[in-house]
Amino acid sequence: MEFTVSKSDLVRELSLSQGVVEKKTTIPILSNVLVEAADDRVTLTATDLELGIRCSFPARIQRRGAGTIPARKLLDYVRLLPEADVAVKFQDNHWASLVCGRSRTRIAGMSRESFPELPAMPELIAEFPIGTLASMISRTIFAISAEESRFTLNGALLFIKPGSMIMVATDGHRLSLVERQETIPGLNSAYKALLPRKAMAEVMKFASNTEPDAKLRFSGDDNHLFFQLGDRLLISRRLSGNFPDYDRVLPKEQPNSVAMQKDELRAAIERVMQFADERSHSIRVRFSEGEAKVFSSLSDTGESEEVINVEYGGPPVEISFNAQYLLDFLRAISEDQVVFRFKDATSAGELRPLGDEKVLLYRYVVMPMRL
Repeated sequence: MEFTVSKSDLVRELSLSQGVVEKKTTIPILSNVLVEAADDRVTLTATDLELGIRCSFPARIQRRGAGTIPARKLLDYVRLLPEADVAVKFQDNHWASLVCGRSRTRIAGMSRESFPELPAMPELIAEFPIGTLASMISRTIFAISAEESRFTLNGALLFIKPGSMIMVATDGHRLSLVERQETIPGLNSAYKALLPRKAMAEVMKFASNTEPDAKLRFSGDDNHLFFQLGDRLLISRRLSGNFPDYDRVLPKEQPNSVAMQKDELRAAIERVMQFADERSHSIRVRFSEGEAKVFSSLSDTGESEEVINVEYGGPPVEISFNAQYLLDFLRAISEDQVVFRFKDATSAGELRPLGDEKVLLYRYVVMPMRL
């Protein structure tokens, strides 16, 4: 195999594979990227058996073929080359030689024979702007559970139906739900799937490299989910099991609500959090007539409080929250104002951005902490 490619094209596509390539694996071939040259294009494939990515880009092909090279080593080296074309040639012993200007390098590769085959993409289920899915992921991914034993919570539920898309994530202490109105041509029935966190992060990388209105082609079979954007294809094993009934968690009765400036609330929490317990991040929020007080104290460190003027005339209520949970929401939204809804000190609180809910419904439910 022999071909010539642009250094910038090679670096861009290799960078996308790095989140998929196994760093520490007992299967050496999974640390490599499969390189295939044919029909004036080079195709790169990487997988860790849970996630796979395939992307292609133009090249001048002198001789067709395929081989594998250590993905991290290849990217680290090519990044250091000058902006010019790179000539790549695979030899019979699976070593690859790279020539760029006066630079000449040989990298030990492996035969492609033991590289896993990725499944083919089945019939299309839906097509929608990648910016839509990326914005939903950014508002839910932080609420996914990090406990591997709770495998059904190690991802987010994606629910696609004619006219709208819903994504929900929870770790048992908080729940993030976003619903977006979206016309999805060709979708005749509802479709549900559990998206692993790692796949969601890779979709975000796809989105960062293209326009938000670029069309993402989505499909799935019994074991895998497929996300295709132009010449790039992401394949993920789907999570098995049943996602919790999130409708039962959503508060039904919240007689009290307070509107606040997002930046003011965020800054107050960040300052007060400096005096919260490092493990629990517990702070207290007290609502009383005309004000919201955010405060915390540690006997051996100190204490801090912030007062925010608000329009509130209900009964005094003091609720303890994990400050990090509140900050995750405030950092995820772009709106200037938020609404805090609550019932009492022992019931779940809810945050929502203040905006046009006909376009986007975003509910963030946080359980209070018991002190």
